[in-house]
Amino acid sequence: MVHDDAGPVRARLARVVRERLAPAVYRDRRPLAVTAWVAPGEPVPFVHAQAQEFTPFPVGSPWGRPWGTVWFHVTGTVPQEWDEPELVVDLGFPGDRPGFGAEGLVYAADGTVLCGVAPLRQHVPVTAGAAVDVYVEAAANPNIGGDWDFAPTPLGDLATAGDAPLYRLAAVDVALLDRPVWELLADIRTLDGLAAQLPVELSRRPDVLRALDRAVEALDPDDVSGTAAAARAELAGVLVAPASTSAHRVHAVGHSHLDSAWLWPTRETARKVARTFANVLALLDRDDDLVFAASSAQQYAWLQEHHPALFARVKAHVANGRFVPVGGMWVESDTNMPGGEALARQFVAGQRYFLEHFGVASREAWLPDSFGYSAALPQLIAAAGAQWFLTQKISWNDTNVMPHHTFAWEGIDGTRIFTHFPPVDTYAAELSGAELARAERRFAEKGRATRSLVPFGYGDGGGGPTREMLAAAARTRSLEGSPTVRITSPAEFFTAAQEEYADPPVWSGELYLEFHRGTYTSQARTKRGNRRSEHLLREAELWAATAAVRAGAPYPYDALESCWRTVLLQQFHDILPGSSIAWVHRQAEREYARVGAELTGIVDDALRALCGDGTQELRANAGPFAVDGAPALGVEAAGPPAPPATVAQTPEGVVLDNGALRVVVDGRGLLASVFDLAADRELLASPGNLLQLFRDTPTRWDAWDVDLRDRRVRRDLVEVAALTVEGSSVRVVRSTGPSTIRQVVSLRGPVVEIVTDVDWHDRQKLLKLAFPLDVHADRATSEIQFGHVHRPTHANTSWDAARFETCAHRWVHVGEPGYGVAVANDATYGHDVARTARPGGGTTTTVRLSLLRAPLFPDPDADQGTHRFTVALRAGATIGDAVAEGYRLNVPPRAVRGGRAVPPLVTVSDPAVVVEAVKLAEDRSGDVVVRLYESRGSRATARVTADFPHASVVETDLLERPLPAPVALGSDGVLAVRPFQIVTLRFGR
Repeated sequence: MVHDDAGPVRARLARVVRERLAPAVYRDRRPLAVTAWVAPGEPVPFVHAQAQEFTPFPVGSPWGRPWGTVWFHVTGTVPQEWDEPELVVDLGFPGDRPGFGAEGLVYAADGTVLCGVAPLRQHVPVTAGAAVDVYVEAAANPNIGGDWDFAPTPLGDLATAGDAPLYRLAAVDVALLDRPVWELLADIRTLDGLAAQLPVELSRRPDVLRALDRAVEALDPDDVSGTAAAARAELAGVLVAPASTSAHRVHAVGHSHLDSAWLWPTRETARKVARTFANVLALLDRDDDLVFAASSAQQYAWLQEHHPALFARVKAHVANGRFVPVGGMWVESDTNMPGGEALARQFVAGQRYFLEHFGVASREAWLPDSFGYSAALPQLIAAAGAQWFLTQKISWNDTNVMPHHTFAWEGIDGTRIFTHFPPVDTYAAELSGAELARAERRFAEKGRATRSLVPFGYGDGGGGPTREMLAAAARTRSLEGSPTVRITSPAEFFTAAQEEYADPPVWSGELYLEFHRGTYTSQARTKRGNRRSEHLLREAELWAATAAVRAGAPYPYDALESCWRTVLLQQFHDILPGSSIAWVHRQAEREYARVGAELTGIVDDALRALCGDGTQELRANAGPFAVDGAPALGVEAAGPPAPPATVAQTPEGVVLDNGALRVVVDGRGLLASVFDLAADRELLASPGNLLQLFRDTPTRWDAWDVDLRDRRVRRDLVEVAALTVEGSSVRVVRSTGPSTIRQVVSLRGPVVEIVTDVDWHDRQKLLKLAFPLDVHADRATSEIQFGHVHRPTHANTSWDAARFETCAHRWVHVGEPGYGVAVANDATYGHDVARTARPGGGTTTTVRLSLLRAPLFPDPDADQGTHRFTVALRAGATIGDAVAEGYRLNVPPRAVRGGRAVPPLVTVSDPAVVVEAVKLAEDRSGDVVVRLYESRGSRATARVTADFPHASVVETDLLERPLPAPVALGSDGVLAVRPFQIVTLRFGR
C-alpha cells in the first residue's frame, strides 16, 4: 500500500499561502489622494470627464448606482527608492471573477489608456520617484449571476435597477511589489497544482510534495520577504526536471472570450473591449512570448470608434503576428437560428473588416461558446476563405460525450473542415495543474495525435491573460509530470495538428448541443425581429439593386451596411438565443424597429423608381418562387384574388372547403379534420391546432434550458371563450388563465393558415402548438441555412433521445413514401417531432412548434406581452413545396401602386436552385452579385439568365473574390450544382 501524506502537506501549504504569502506580495503600501465625479447618465469620453469638477472621495465611501459611472482622479507621488512600484486600485470588487461586477479603465492625465482594473488584476504600472496623476473610469456594473446564483433580479434593466450604490471604494494605494514573494507564489501554484494531479504511485509526486514541504519550512512567517528566496531555492530542483518526450503537447493561446452582450448591454461590452485589450497590450509590451487571439470584428470596430490610439496599437501587434484576429465573423453568433444569407454575411462582414483594417483574413472559424453548430457551417467556413474550426461548447452535453477532440467535420454539402474541440473543456483556462492534467487525460486522439489547444485568459466578461498565467506557462514549458506548454498562435497549432493527423475521423452533420435547448424559443420578440429583418434585407437589396441597374437609382451601400451590422450584432449567441438581461432584449427590439423602418424606406424608394407613377395595383415579389401571378424577383400586375373558401355549419363543426382542402373546425376550436381532396386522404390522426401548456422549470439555466421531465406536466388548451365565423375564416379565443390567445383559421390552396395572437402573462410555462399527423415518418426534415437536415423521429439511441427539442427555420417536413406534409412558420425556431403508436396499429407523427416561454432569469419579464405567430400546414407537400411555402410565408408579395411591371433581373430554370440574394458588390464597383443554392438535396442543372447588360460573369467565394478553379458555371450560363451547394455569381458591369 502506497503511503501518501499529500493531504497534510497541501493543507499546511494552503494556509501559508492564504495567511502569509498572499498578504506579503506588497512590502509597503501608501494611500493616495482620491477625488471623484459622478457621470449623470450614460458613459462619457475622457476629455468630457476630465473637464468636470472633482470632489474629495475618501476610501471606504460607497459609490456607483447600478450601471452608473464614477470617474476617480488619483494623485500622489511614488517613493524614489522603490524598485518595483505599482498603483493598486480596488474598487470594492465583488468576488474574484473578472468581468462580473465593478470594473475600471485607467487613463494617464494626457488621456492615454494605461490598463483596466478588475478582480485579480488591480495593478497599474507607475515609475519610482514620479508623480501619480491618473483617472479611473469606474463602471458600477451589477454582479448579475457572477456567483452562478441565477435568481430573478431587477438589476438587469436600467428602469428597475434602482439608485442605491452597489460598491465601496476599498483601496487606492501606491505599493511596492515584492518580486521574490510573487515568484514564490507562482512556483507554489504550479507545483501544488501538479502534485494534486499526479498519481499516488509515481515517485514524482512525493518528490514535489517534499520540496513544497521544505519550502514552507524555509519560509520564516515573521520575515516572509527575507526568506522567500530561500524557499524558492528548495523548489528549484523539481521545477527544472524536464517533461518526458511522450508528454502531451499543449498549445496555449492567449484569449478572452468576451460576450458581446449577456449580463450587460452592448454599450458596456464596448468598454469591456477597451479594458481587456489595454491589459493585453500591456502584457504584449512586457512579455515577448505572449500571443493573443480575439474574435468578433464588431469588437475591434468598437475599439476603433471609441479608442483609436488603442486600436492603432492593436494594429501594430496584428502586423507582427502577436495579436491575432480569429473567427472571421462580425460576432461570435448563434449558428442555429440565423438565416442562410445572414450566416454568410457574418463571415463577409467579419473577413472584410479584418482585410480592410489589418490586411489579414482569419484562417480559423472560432466559436467556443455558441449553443450548437449548424451542419451548413463547414461550407460557409470554406467559402469565406477559412480552413479550420474551433469550438468547446459541446463539452456541455448533458447525455453523450463527443468521441473526438480533433476531427474532420462534414457539412450537408460534403465540405469537410479540420476541427478541434479542446479537451481542457474551457475557453478561459488559467493554465492550472488541474486544467493541464484534464487536457491530457481527456484527449480522445491518444495514439494518433499528441497535441491540443488551450485558450487561456479570463473570459465571458472580459479580462484576458494575466501575468500570473504567463508565469504558469513559463514554469510548465517542460516540467516533469505535466504536459508541455508552449504559447503559440492558433494557426501554429492547427498547422501542426493537421500535419500529424492527416486522416482524422469524420463527424457528419450538425454538432447538436445536448443542452440549452430553450434558446430556440426564449425572447420571441427578439427572434421575430431577426426573422423579419433578414427578409427585409433580402427585399431591400433586391429592389435597390434592380433600381440601380434598371433605373440608374443610387444604391444605398452605407444604409444597407449599417442595417446588416445591426442585425448581425443581434445574432450574437446570447442575444438571438434569448439568454441576456432585459436591457439587451429591449434594446434589440428598438434596433429591429429602427432597421425595419429604414429598410422599408429603401424598398419603397426603389419600387417607386422602378414602377414609376401610376395607380395600377402591382405585386412586388422578392421571393424566389412565383406567387399569385407575380414572378420570382419581379413586379407584376395583381391578378384576381382566389375564390374564398365556402363555409358551412355542420354537426361536426365549421367546415371550410376551397376545392383543395376540406377542413373541419370543431366546437373546441381544434382542427378535427384536414382532408386533402386531391389525394383523397386525411392529414390528421387526432385533432390538430392543439395548443399545449407545459411546466417549464429547468434545473438551473432558466432562459437556456427546457427539461424533458417537464413534458410530463401538460395541459391541453381546449376550452373556448369564443368561436365565430368571419367571412371565410374561423376565429377562436381561448385563455390559459393569465394569458389570452386568439386564432384565425383560413385556407389558401392546399394550405391551412393559422394566425395566433397571444397576450402572454404566464410565467415558467412553455406554449406549444401541436399537429398530430397521419403519416408514418421515420425522420423529420427541418430547414437550416442553405438546405435541410434529417432527424430521426424515434429514440433508438441516446443520441436520438437527447435530441428532443430541435431548431428549424421556415419549415418542417414529415412524410412517408408518396405523401408528405409541411408545417411552415414565420417566426418560430423551436420544434419537436415524435412518432407514437396508434390504437389498433400504425403510428402518428406529431409536429409541435414551441411558441413561447416565460423564464425568470436573466430577464424576469421575458416574453411578457403581445406576440403573433403564423403557421401554415401544407397538404401533399414535397420538400420543394416546403421550401416554396417557407419563402411565401416569410417573403409575401408586397402590394404597390405604379405605372409598370418590372421583369426580374435574374431567372433560374430549375426551381430546385434557389436565388438567396441579389445585390451589388461589396467593393462598390456596381457589379451585380447573385447567390444561389441547391435546396432539395439532389444534383441539379439550371440555366441562370441575367436580364441586364454585363461584360462578364465569374464564380466567386463569399467575399466575392473569383475562385481559382470555378466548377459550377458553364459558358452557356448553365449551372451544375451538387446537393446543397452554394454558388455566388458576380456579373461584371
